[in-house]
This record gives sequence, structure tokens and C-alpha cells, in this order.
Amino acid sequence: MSDTPRDIMSPLVPAVIEVLKGVSTATITTILLKNGMRNVWIRQAKPLHPGSPRIVGRAFTLRFIPAREDLAIPAAWASPRSTRAAVESMPAGCIAVADAGFHIGSGIFGDILCARMAYRGVEGLITDGAIRDINGVLSTGLRTWSQGTAAPASASGMIFVNWQEPIGCGGVAIYPGDIIVADDDGAVVIPEAFLDDVLAAGPEQEALELWIMEQVQRGAELPGLYPANEANMARFRAETGG
Repeated sequence: MSDTPRDIMSPLVPAVIEVLKGVSTATITTILLKNGMRNVWIRQAKPLHPGSPRIVGRAFTLRFIPAREDLAIPAAWASPRSTRAAVESMPAGCIAVADAGFHIGSGIFGDILCARMAYRGVEGLITDGAIRDINGVLSTGLRTWSQGTAAPASASGMIFVNWQEPIGCGGVAIYPGDIIVADDDGAVVIPEAFLDDVLAAGPEQEALELWIMEQVQRGAELPGLYPANEANMARFRAETGG
């Protein structure tokens, strides 16, 4: 395990969490795009609890690689570098982000590990791979995003190698401590350097799009409205006090 200072993650302050819970992943990707960040949406991480509230937390990273027969054996589950040890290192409020290399032939986590994560206060699990024991996982209440489900144990196709190091999940670079927001559209990463931009622009963008939708429902034409020109921005701010 890495011994960098990022291993001990400072929790997000409640005010930041509250703001981000009110900003959709779609809006966040747009704000980050305007700041030059295009690759922030984790591919193939689909919500297994659609319709649930948005989650926010710092990334606790995990990395799997393709299995090698002499190492990917059940005995490895008791190793000091096992998924079991990683789970016991997860701080409350974090979001576990697991790089499985888009592998779907085996489930990297099942109900027992997810139950332990939930007990420890982990906000959710996000992976570009698969999970197993789906009914049990759903019963734990741990919010989960994955490519799907698979019955075989992880050792049949993958081996866990490390935690709290940079990973590539869903084609996106994730560093320990990055801010993760996930909802029904999937999961996005907010690099720390862009957090203030999202906090500043997110709430107004959400309010603006709600106002634009109201105008559309009243029959307004889109040119000049979406995106809003100066005149419509002035109308929006006058009507909403923004």
C-alpha cells in the first residue's frame, strides 16, 4: 500500500457535501468541460439502486488485474494485501472505486464484503467490473455502481493487487482522495483543483436549467434560451433573485 499523505484522507466538510448533492453528474461534467476536463465520467458504472439519492465522497481506490493461476487462489483472500484488509482501511464517508479493467467474467465484490463496507459507513462502491451475490448486495444498502453481475468469485478471473494508489476505472484516472459524485447517470470524478469551480457554478447552473425547462414548457423557443443569452440570463436572475 502506498505511504503517501493522501492515504489519510480528510473528510469533505458537510457544507461541500450538501452543495454537491444538489448538483447532477450531468451538470458537473458540463462545468468541468468548460474548465478543459473532458474525461471525468466513469464508463460502464451503472447504478444498481436507480432512483436513490445522489452520493458524494472521496475516492478510496482499489486495483485488480487479470488473474494468474499461481496467485489468484482462495488462500490469497487471507493475505495482508487482500480485499479484506482494504475494506478495513476504508474511512467512513469514502466511496470505494475499483479498477477491474472492464472485466465481467467474475464478481470482484459480494454481499459479505459489501455488508462490512456498509457497516463501516462507506458511502458506495463504484467499479467498471462486475459484482456477485446481487440480492445480498442490494440488501446491505451499500449504493453500488457496476457493469453488471457475475456468479464466479473474483479469483476465477481477477486478482486484487493494491489499494490507495492511482487507478484507471472506466477509462478515467482516479487518484486517492479525488471527489466522486454518483447518481442515476453514473459516476464522475472532480479533481481537487476544480472543486471550487464546481461549488461556485453548480447551484446556479441547476437553477438556470430548471428555469429554462419552465420556459420550454410554456412554449419558448430554444435559440437564445438554451444556452441562455445575456437577455435571458438577465430575466433568469431577475425572476429568481440569482
